[in-house]
Amino acid sequence: MSNDNDIFKHAVLVSQHLQQTQRQLVTAESCTGGWIGKALTDIPGSSSWYLGGVIAYSNVLKQLLLGVSQVTLTAHGAVSDAVVSEMAIGALNNLGGDVAIAISGIAGPDGEQPGKPVGTVWIAWAWRHGQAVHVNARLKLFGGDRETVRRRSVIAALHGVLEL
Repeated sequence: MSNDNDIFKHAVLVSQHLQQTQRQLVTAESCTGGWIGKALTDIPGSSSWYLGGVIAYSNVLKQLLLGVSQVTLTAHGAVSDAVVSEMAIGALNNLGGDVAIAISGIAGPDGEQPGKPVGTVWIAWAWRHGQAVHVNARLKLFGGDRETVRRRSVIAALHGVLEL
């Protein structure tokens, strides 16, 4: 079981990584409800490498604030690689920065859909390389209650930044 100390340790590593690579991060969160942003801003001086984020829990806000297509939402659902990829690109385009984290999932206890059980979480990371934007999305399946799924999602999202 992960705890707040694990989250803080990952956030510190992200801070160091972003400072060493001279990049700034933005976030687009759904199922984590701003927890990634909270973890990052727990670190003093985070304003030099974390620009901020959007909590887009509803599909309407995913469209309005992050530019997610209604076609993508209808075809794939909010918890999908296609949607988190569009969220991550939208965060870069609309919020700035060099790296974006986007996350959407089913934390439970309800919300399960066919083929998408509770604990299904999609995370995408988008980053700029010159004029190009690259995106990598990953599916995670977490067990546990709502708190555990969300906590593990935050850690996985932060950990992914370290690979960029």
